[in-house]
Amino acid sequence: MSSEAAQTASPHVRRKRARRRREILHAALATVRDRGYHATTLDDIAERLGIRKASLYHYFADKDAILYACHKESLAELDRMIEFSETCCPTPRDRLAYLIREHVRVMTEELEGSPLAFEVSALSPDRRAEIVAGRDRYEAVLRDLVALGAERGELRPVDPKLAVFGILGAINWIARWYDPEGGTDGAALGDAFADLLIKGLEST
Repeated sequence: MSSEAAQTASPHVRRKRARRRREILHAALATVRDRGYHATTLDDIAERLGIRKASLYHYFADKDAILYACHKESLAELDRMIEFSETCCPTPRDRLAYLIREHVRVMTEELEGSPLAFEVSALSPDRRAEIVAGRDRYEAVLRDLVALGAERGELRPVDPKLAVFGILGAINWIARWYDPEGGTDGAALGDAFADLLIKGLEST
């Protein structure tokens, strides 16, 4: 379906397409988690869904497009988190803790523990630049919160760049060991990460 046709489709058809698109992304995340990105093919994703590979082309042109969509949706969720944290959290420390908890949720629920988070280099140059720029914006927000928390005496005076590298490194590594079927609750994991990482930064 062309973009023009998609815009003029009925609400029912749009909902159906959105649901199928999400099913494809879910199958891609699960397949990559099992096989790795480079070993995963469109045939593998179609087989997991029980459909023909040709059906995938109605939604995504290639594997790169699927990878790009996963990253775009994750970045959109990070942007939403940042915006909400401005109204729900009264202090830089609280905002940082909230973003850590929610970032863990993105890793365990949105990306389903898939190592796709590491596969930015597999994107085409234009798409890679866009995703990296989005990640840089998010990282800058975290650095600002660390610096502001230190300025207000809530956090220790540390190098914001190194502190955020540590935070993001810990969260991103979840993709190396997290198993959605392993019984680990994503929300509890987020609380644990926020507690451990914030306590390491708090002023005494």
